[in-house]
Amino acid sequence: MGKALIIGCGGVASVAIHKCCQNSDVFEEIMIASRTKSKCDALKEKLSGGKTKIQTAQVNADNVDELIALIEKFRPDVVLNLALPYQDLTIMDACLATKTHYVDTANYEPPDTAKFEYKWQWAYKDRFEKAGITALLGSGFDPGVTGVFTAYALKHHFDVIEQIDILDANAGDHGYPFATNFNPEINIREVTAKGSYWEDGRWIETEPMEIKRVYNFPEIGPKDMYLLHHEELESLAKNIPGVRRIRFFMTFSQSYLTHLKCLENVGMTSIEPIEFEGKKIVPLQFLKAVLPDPASLGPRTKGKTNIGCIYTGKKDGKVKHYYLYNVCDHQESYREVGSQAISYTTGVPAMIGAMLVMNGTWQKPGVYNVEEFDPDPFMDALNKWGLPWRESFNPELVD
Repeated sequence: MGKALIIGCGGVASVAIHKCCQNSDVFEEIMIASRTKSKCDALKEKLSGGKTKIQTAQVNADNVDELIALIEKFRPDVVLNLALPYQDLTIMDACLATKTHYVDTANYEPPDTAKFEYKWQWAYKDRFEKAGITALLGSGFDPGVTGVFTAYALKHHFDVIEQIDILDANAGDHGYPFATNFNPEINIREVTAKGSYWEDGRWIETEPMEIKRVYNFPEIGPKDMYLLHHEELESLAKNIPGVRRIRFFMTFSQSYLTHLKCLENVGMTSIEPIEFEGKKIVPLQFLKAVLPDPASLGPRTKGKTNIGCIYTGKKDGKVKHYYLYNVCDHQESYREVGSQAISYTTGVPAMIGAMLVMNGTWQKPGVYNVEEFDPDPFMDALNKWGLPWRESFNPELVD
């Protein structure tokens, strides 16, 4: 069917690459490119013997010229960006220069500001339209599947959706006093930022962790969850007509929050450079270096994740509630692809998004979020490739 260039070789990329190789009828050839080529080579060796042909390359994703040269050499049908959010724009620039379709899992984030907005990437819309190529933004789980769930709910169950609550629960236990399940720098920036939600046409800002709820998650049980800002709130507010309120909640243990508060109090979560022994260092980047690598958590993590959306709206003039969610088991994920469920739930949708763009199902010139396409092919693929979804028509609601 085609060729994909996959930029990045961390936990999410490893899952996506495993899944591309399982889906060899579509992904006949892939190139894994990262700043550290040895990681790409190790993964290639692990996956050797399958039908998908694998190449590897070294690339600095901050360097547009390097990216252009690599794309021109490999000539992929799609570039799947699983590098850092700071590198989205350079990779988009390279895709524009080479007229290559683009897919990512997280919106651009400036290195010097903890800011989660789509404005920088949405600004590329006209240029991608003129180039005749597709940019699919946020094809992970949240953002990603949560947007597909919303498009599916609107298509099949509602005339109008008025309220959306996105709930992200991780009941996994890795045994460490403190560790993050994905890139520590991104994770801690996200959690320590102010929260916000969309209501009645405006953003309402909250202090970090100010709003707490307890929710009884299917297969996991009651968990403390906290309101955060998350990027899909912005795209859903823009793309779902008539929605009145959208909120995002994520679960955290008391141990995690206590450690995080201590680290914050002593300045270790700061992104402002400081002088240390004659060198400039960013405290959060140093903290990342001393924390456990998220990729190492796979064999230690037990338990499940539950990520989904609760919708309230109207169908045929009547109020309706609907809950769409996925439950993923950390140990089953590790047995299948060598990564825990946090990476699995992002890596599988990344492969699906790249597949749908590459095979023409989700292909139109411009820059789009996942909820702007027909959700049905994506929903079918979730069931086929390891993230089966479940639904409830009588969910417990979040007040």
